[in-house]
Amino acid sequence: MAAGRTHQCAAARAATAAQRPVKSDPVKTFDPSETAPRHNKPHVARKRFGQNFLHDSGVINRIVLSISPQPQDRLIEIGPGQGALTFPLLRAAKRLTVIELDRDLIEPLRERARAHGEIEIISADVLKIDFTELAAGGLLRIVGNLPYNISTPILFHCLEHAAVIQDMHFMLQKEVVERMAAGPGSKTYGRLSVMLQLRCKVEPLFEVPPTSFTPAPKVDSAIVRLIPLSSSEQLSFDQGVLERVVRAAFAQRRKTLSNALSGVASVAQLESIGIDPRTRAEQVAPAMYVKLAQLLSATMTE
Repeated sequence: MAAGRTHQCAAARAATAAQRPVKSDPVKTFDPSETAPRHNKPHVARKRFGQNFLHDSGVINRIVLSISPQPQDRLIEIGPGQGALTFPLLRAAKRLTVIELDRDLIEPLRERARAHGEIEIISADVLKIDFTELAAGGLLRIVGNLPYNISTPILFHCLEHAAVIQDMHFMLQKEVVERMAAGPGSKTYGRLSVMLQLRCKVEPLFEVPPTSFTPAPKVDSAIVRLIPLSSSEQLSFDQGVLERVVRAAFAQRRKTLSNALSGVASVAQLESIGIDPRTRAEQVAPAMYVKLAQLLSATMTE
């Protein structure tokens, strides 16, 4: 009898269990803010690489919308980090080339990228990358959250390859973006303003607060779009001569140009192209620096 009761109880429990709804595992969807690598120890941001990892999904979405990546684009991302921007770009463009110096980030990035598209990872210092060779006859679209400690060298390196670049979208220190876009007469107008605006259209897009990063930087950031000028839009000048003139002019901002450019250009040369020698560097438009460089280049060849 005891065995019979046991059998009946077991049958009753099985019937009750069969009537209960079966719980299924929730479907995991990709969240662009979920950027931690899948290994036991989380990656610690390295100060020497200038790492501040973007995690704000709202900011990430705004950046992707601003870039508007297309499947036919040849997209290059500088410093993908933990992939916060990488994976949304990869899903839209289907393929992406990234340049990453920190080797500890490469394998986690490669592993997680498989679910989103085709990724090519170049482990190198971006300042040593030949973008013209990388373009292979096409046009590149370059994006990146640039390390603030070397952002200006990266910008000038990209300018050297402007002929093969369709556009650039960069996250930079807000102050740097303001300098890039500043016009003559502004306190933030300087060498960076002149050299960039002679090669690109500079368009600040929106600001990004420190709370959007881990670790949070001590400064505000901003997104900027750079579109290289076409050959018909560009002024003709000797790059080396122009660099020398602009560097000397802004090296001593408080001095008049006649003093700042002594040894580079004479007062007579400044006056011959319509530059008042008593003005300061920040009062002179980029096109006037080009005129001075052209004059000095012509003088050298005589």
